[in-house]
Amino acid sequence: MMFKKVAIAAATVAAGMGALMASPAAMAQEQFVPLLVYRTGQFAPLGIPWADGKQDYLKLINAKGGINGVKIKFEECETAYDTAKGVECYERLKGKDGGASGFDTQSTGITFAVTDKAVGDKIPVVTPGYGLSQSADGKVFEWNFPLLGNYWTAADSIIQDILKKEKGNLKGKKITLVYHDSPYGKEPIPLLQKRAAKDGFELTLLPVTAPGVEQKSTWLQIRQNRPDYVLLWSAGVMTPTAVREAQATGYPREKMYAIWWGGSDHDVKDIGAGAKGYNTVTIHNTAERDKVHDEVKAQVYDKNQGTAKDVKELGQLAHTRGMMISMLQVEAIRTAQEKFGKGKVMSPEQVRWGLENLNLTQARLNELGFGKIIRPFKTSCDNHLGADWARIATWDGAKFTVTSDWYQSDKTLIDPLVKEYADKYAKEKNVKVRTCTP
Repeated sequence: MMFKKVAIAAATVAAGMGALMASPAAMAQEQFVPLLVYRTGQFAPLGIPWADGKQDYLKLINAKGGINGVKIKFEECETAYDTAKGVECYERLKGKDGGASGFDTQSTGITFAVTDKAVGDKIPVVTPGYGLSQSADGKVFEWNFPLLGNYWTAADSIIQDILKKEKGNLKGKKITLVYHDSPYGKEPIPLLQKRAAKDGFELTLLPVTAPGVEQKSTWLQIRQNRPDYVLLWSAGVMTPTAVREAQATGYPREKMYAIWWGGSDHDVKDIGAGAKGYNTVTIHNTAERDKVHDEVKAQVYDKNQGTAKDVKELGQLAHTRGMMISMLQVEAIRTAQEKFGKGKVMSPEQVRWGLENLNLTQARLNELGFGKIIRPFKTSCDNHLGADWARIATWDGAKFTVTSDWYQSDKTLIDPLVKEYADKYAKEKNVKVRTCTP
């Protein structure tokens, strides 16, 4: 009888220990994705729908059972587009729940600040459409992924559209860049300088002090210089301020081109017809509506789990871009699982491998509901951008409509620029350049 009691007690202890040992494994079935956001501050009008889109797509994935059964755990950290706050968020979240899958910093300044840290921490920095343009070179920037396009490819696509309007000749033309006086706003300058030298136009640079609500002196200079085109590298409150100043000074909105972060519905909807003709470059085709929007509505918003206050935000450019960014992170995790184990939580290093080995075919994009929004692309050891494609969308007074065919940046300009700046970075930071084998 005593033996029986001991056996039962031992079995009870073993069962209890088994439960304790199983608990971390159960917890580990969630993949942690940190979400750096700016729902407050100067860029909040852009940051809110962008952050909503990122969350909504992750909620959709969880509603569909996760990534091969692995649910996503996410946590927002408010940066207010402040670099110091962004670094604090990075430090606080990088090691949470087994390690961050990667950081979409949502800020070029924060990207600059955490790029060096990410190398030592072995955590991917994912910056679709922004960040350091030279980080397309995976040989130097092993942990950075500026997927789908950067500020150099965007600027080049804009110039191509202007060239088309001017029948291939920009000699003697004047182009002015009005830019947010920050690392973000300065990014397109090297490419535009190369383009000016090649195409023969006069480039004028007009910085605007953050947050960008005071631009009267800027637009006085534009009225005096009368440039043929104005490129706007803005976001948040700076964008509608620029459009209203253009309206007040009589500068044609159809001669204005914004970077994708300065071209969202919320930027111009309150101006309405006064912004008619205003152009924006899109990263791939984010002005399009596709199956993913219907799925998010049915599986998230119809179940009262949507992040945005109004379901009408679905389909707006900034929200779609947020969903696109989350989709890229999810597919990187899924790609990593194909190599390291389906249904398992991936480490940050394994997710990095997934980001470097993405292969989103047209069939896969169609399946994901992004077939009309993104063109097929692959990443590799030396190519951390994938493929840059862009279209021009124009505000018709009520909505943005696509008004151009597809553009892809001029590789004869972009590739040497990427190499020049990547090599310079490697030398300054003493980075060991990787060898990529085919």
